[in-house]
Amino acid sequence: MDVAAFYLFSDLDDIQTLREKWLVRGPELGLRGTILLANEGVNGTLCGSRHALETFLDEVRQVPALKELKEKYSTADQDNLVFHRFKIKLKREIVTFGIDGIRPAEHTGEHVSPERWNELLEDPDVLVIDTRNSYEYAIGTFPGAVDPKTTTFREFPEYVRQHLDPEKTPRVAMFCTGGIRCEKATAFMLDEGFEAVYQLDGGILKYLEDVDPESNRWQGECFVFDQRVSVDADLREGQFEQCFACRRALSADDLGSEHYVAGVSCPHCIDERDAASRTGFEERRRQVLLAEARGEGHVGVPQKRRSSG
Repeated sequence: MDVAAFYLFSDLDDIQTLREKWLVRGPELGLRGTILLANEGVNGTLCGSRHALETFLDEVRQVPALKELKEKYSTADQDNLVFHRFKIKLKREIVTFGIDGIRPAEHTGEHVSPERWNELLEDPDVLVIDTRNSYEYAIGTFPGAVDPKTTTFREFPEYVRQHLDPEKTPRVAMFCTGGIRCEKATAFMLDEGFEAVYQLDGGILKYLEDVDPESNRWQGECFVFDQRVSVDADLREGQFEQCFACRRALSADDLGSEHYVAGVSCPHCIDERDAASRTGFEERRRQVLLAEARGEGHVGVPQKRRSSG
């Protein structure tokens, strides 16, 4: 099964009409996944056959404002649904940043190719920042990349204002999963006065798709926001599981921990939840098992981990 991730910042007017049209077309093509629509653009991840994905995205590009839309492909195991249904949500932002006036459709950092990116990784005068959250950084990143230690993207502007100075660090290179967070992050940093801001074009997913294996500097796996949890350097489904309670990626060692209880807790969140929360997760787990016994799926529970939570 193929998975397509895509986004484009572009002024959209009648997003309700687009939503109604695509809500019909997506299921017709057998697609599942989520699309976010806002007046600032579109952001989505869908799964299905390659032909169906290409057909749908070609139709999306028929909208004049979305003709420049580009996608990144990866794969999933055939027994992994990846998504349970096809959804389109109308939003204020297609990626939540929380700073008014950021206009990626008008200006962003300099988009760089994998070759140029590898050069920036070696440049001692360039600060490389992973704009993703700490739980994403934990399972894979580029060598030397800084972890801002954020739990949501909304925290990134505060990190910049508290820890970075454009006078001391004028050149910054940034990356994220598919590129969309860097569009807003680099636009913000340019507005904050940083002299030269670079972003990995298409993010980690496009880098792994395009870079030669011998030139690949990526280390570990890349966290993705669907039931695969992660993808490896070949863009195939990775080895990590996921904690239902905190959504962190779990290694084999984590799954063997005494603090791992399927669907309830893991070593990373055991001290973050109270008894009432754990009781709620236990009831959720019970409902999952009942659904499995009836031969039904349970929305929200990753397909490849249903037997273990």
